[in-house]
Amino acid sequence: MMFAESRPGRLVRAPENFLDAEAIRAVQSGRRDFLRSALAGAAAVGAGTAGAQSADGEKVILEPQPHATSLGKPVAASPYGMPSKYESNLARRESPGLTRVSAASVSFSPLQGMFGIITASGLHFERHHQGFVEIDPAEHRLMVMGMVRAPKVYTMEALMRLPSVSRMHFIECGANTGMEWGNVAVPTVQYTHGMLSCSEFTGVRLKDVLAHCGADIRRGRFVLAEGGDGSGMTRTIPMELVESGEVMLAWGMNGEMLRPENGYPLRLVVPGVQGVSWVKWLRRIEVGDQPFGAKDEVLHYTDLMPDGTHRQYTSIQEAKSVITSPSGGQRLTATGYYTITGLAWSGRGKVARVDVSVDGGRNWKTATLQTPILSKCLTRFTLPWVWNGGEALLASRVTDSTGYVQPTMRQLRAVRGTRSIYHNNAIQNWQVAKSGEVSNVQL
Repeated sequence: MMFAESRPGRLVRAPENFLDAEAIRAVQSGRRDFLRSALAGAAAVGAGTAGAQSADGEKVILEPQPHATSLGKPVAASPYGMPSKYESNLARRESPGLTRVSAASVSFSPLQGMFGIITASGLHFERHHQGFVEIDPAEHRLMVMGMVRAPKVYTMEALMRLPSVSRMHFIECGANTGMEWGNVAVPTVQYTHGMLSCSEFTGVRLKDVLAHCGADIRRGRFVLAEGGDGSGMTRTIPMELVESGEVMLAWGMNGEMLRPENGYPLRLVVPGVQGVSWVKWLRRIEVGDQPFGAKDEVLHYTDLMPDGTHRQYTSIQEAKSVITSPSGGQRLTATGYYTITGLAWSGRGKVARVDVSVDGGRNWKTATLQTPILSKCLTRFTLPWVWNGGEALLASRVTDSTGYVQPTMRQLRAVRGTRSIYHNNAIQNWQVAKSGEVSNVQL
């Protein structure tokens, strides 16, 4: 009886493929009501797939199954391990609400179906400005030049002979959650926050490479990083970030070499800074005495303010959090106990605290932070919750180690206006209907 009373309620996963051509047009035009009705219909379909127990017990546990009475596959059948075919719905997906220009594209990580804080390499979000490229590491070179005593060209072999470090950090695109600025209620957390991932990166500190080249760090207070893809991505990095020892020239991710879509064979890692500065397919580092004003930091990745001016070099990703379960597109199918869980992060340090509300921010409870809690890394939080079958508004609010508190959308818009694209770190709200359907709302 105790088990029956305390067992968790069932939660139907978000149907990630429900958007048809009409729904895609709705996302692009921002028609909130259509998305809500499409989401509700998809959730109802998903609810119908939930299995029910037979009255006299389940045969799958009472009787031997084929997999228990036959030989399995040999090791050689899968030289490189792949996910189960039953997890094929968990995949990176392109957003129907973002303009696709040639090979410039975005794919979003399925945060709603992930555990812990590390993103599987095959689910790491992608952002390409000219498509991703395959580079032979034996032919790749990195040039270090500018205000250095001895300009050098490094092979991958030479870089990988240097002392290396491995660290876990989040990477977030500056445009993550950008569609919410336009009051567009994209349906799931994969589309609201999925330009976010967290991995263990391995490489050599840029600080050590610059020392090897005799960089003039007294006068040369900026570094230009240039990528080797067709877009020639170039970004300015302040020297104080390099001096901290956190900035890396990385070749490894999650214990293996980088994937091609993530910059193989070499990328820049700039913890806490928007993803566009983590230049992929890195080919050149230049030390200079002022910001370089590259095309990708003058014409793009600027913030339009209410007075018509543009903020430039707003690179730091401020403290942010989101509930990943229950979240948009999912459905609660029974009253009772649930675990609210989500992710929190800050580009300025560690997560200090996460509070969770189930009534739209009227009342808050402090969530449990799961370890490890690392600087500029995702932190998983959880809070037990008993759903009584009524309407609820779920939200999370993070406070980081500097004392910064995640703002509401109203607070953010009071400072930033309504015409921004980048750096939306407002509190995300999920509405739970009496039917158990969870949808995206703004308060």
